[in-house]
Amino acid sequence: MTQPTTASPVRTIGIDLGDQQSAFCVVDADGQSLEEGSVPTNRSAFADRFGAGPSSRVVIEASSHSLWASRCLAELGHEVIVANPRQVHLISKSERKSDRNDARMLARLGRADPKLLRPVRQRTERSFATRAVLSSRWQLVATRTRLINHVRAETKALGNRIPSCWSEIFTRRCRLHLPEGIRASVEPLLEVLDEIQKRINGYDQEIDRLCKEEYPETKVLRQVTGIGPVIALTYVATVEDPSRFSRSRVLGAYLGLTPRTYQSGQRDPQLRISKRGDNGLRSLLVSGATYVMRRTSPDCDLKRYGKRLARGGSPRDRARARVAVARKLAVLLHRLWVTGEVYQPIRERTSAA
Repeated sequence: MTQPTTASPVRTIGIDLGDQQSAFCVVDADGQSLEEGSVPTNRSAFADRFGAGPSSRVVIEASSHSLWASRCLAELGHEVIVANPRQVHLISKSERKSDRNDARMLARLGRADPKLLRPVRQRTERSFATRAVLSSRWQLVATRTRLINHVRAETKALGNRIPSCWSEIFTRRCRLHLPEGIRASVEPLLEVLDEIQKRINGYDQEIDRLCKEEYPETKVLRQVTGIGPVIALTYVATVEDPSRFSRSRVLGAYLGLTPRTYQSGQRDPQLRISKRGDNGLRSLLVSGATYVMRRTSPDCDLKRYGKRLARGGSPRDRARARVAVARKLAVLLHRLWVTGEVYQPIRERTSAA
């Protein structure tokens, strides 16, 4: 995919990608509309419609179709810009929203200034395939959690409780404490949970293989307490190229772990985190931060930092501390990846020695 230029192109094409049909609008360098229409949303139709004309700047929004569409259009010789949907409020909040109007707006914004669109970087096919493994595992884990919660709720309704345990051994523990009144109805769910656990174990083995054979850089990240193969692989597959970021501190904002800002005049309220970027990786980093802050986890600078922030003891203080530690984890992992340093859990002790 070619990089967007600041010079105004001869032609700009805005394409509103739909699931079946995609609307498009072509404007010239003066902003005059040259052509409007629609095209089936598939590779062959895109090649037939956009392959014959001159090289143009093409603007599309990030979506489920943008990965293949951007590559197809780039192969046809066009400069492709994948716009961040969060930034195109003239489309999302328009009072006259339609596919045709969306395509017009994309074309005019792309002609005026591509930076207004906050272009996003599309994942490589290698990264996309790796993320598919991680996403499939996550779906199974989420399904397992829902089924376990359902079984616990049914058991509690009869006055019984299944003791707390790891999800991996839940079915064994459950069969020992399951009331006879619901055993027949719950047993099929336990069999499904056993099968789900086998599939999760299979994904875990594949993730270990990917870390060792295709992503050896994950070994550097896994030095940090709370960072296992799943988080390390997700981090590397999401960031892809650490040189994209001039400073490690940028990773906090990139993953939506920094507070939003709404400063106006003398008013500068403290807001919640932006939650932009990859939801899956952000959630995993918060999980890693939760592990770091556990009472049984080994001592380290990150744990001390989190404990200082959570000193108030309220649920809100603990939640804010977990997010703050997750933000530091995002920065730390990037730094380790770039430098390849040996991780020092407690730098003060190392310096004193």
